[in-house]
Amino acid sequence: MEIGTVQRLSERLGKCVKVGQMELALFRLSDGRIYALENRCPHKGGDLSQGIVSGEFVFCPLHDWKISIKDGKVQAPDHGCVKTYKVEIENGKIYIQL
Repeated sequence: MEIGTVQRLSERLGKCVKVGQMELALFRLSDGRIYALENRCPHKGGDLSQGIVSGEFVFCPLHDWKISIKDGKVQAPDHGCVKTYKVEIENGKIYIQL
């Protein structure tokens, strides 16, 4: 499913994209890789697209939980996981597999 274009994503800033009833957080890392996550922290439901990105992690804006952008795993000492979605880029367009 096409969800946007690469040029509309800023590096190291999240972007919220709605797909039906779902909200996804898209992230473009400084090396150009793009990741898609469920846009909801497992702790208190914080909007991950508004979080601070550092390396391959996003920090939830509500309580600073550290979550891997690559695999969705919450980092210790906290625990949990966010659903991730496979991203493919073709001719500058971003596609995800739901």
